[in-house]
Amino acid sequence: MSHDSAWYEIRLQGQLHPRWASWFDGLTVTSAADGTTVIHGRVADQAALHGVLQKLRDLGLPLLSLARIDSDPAKHSSPGELS
Repeated sequence: MSHDSAWYEIRLQGQLHPRWASWFDGLTVTSAADGTTVIHGRVADQAALHGVLQKLRDLGLPLLSLARIDSDPAKHSSPGELS
């Protein structure tokens, strides 16, 4: 397993208030029409990924999925997703 940077998509149940987006500097936070929140972008390494997951835990939004993705997030957008 590589410990280098990689792109990830994290899907949460519920809407993340825009004021919390600054917690995820460098990542894109979007609200989907189905009531979920998607956070995606490049994460520096596994330690940084764990840091993101700890912040999400602190916010109390249930984690629905976590996936390592290709570098083009548009390939992974869900229908009805809003920017």
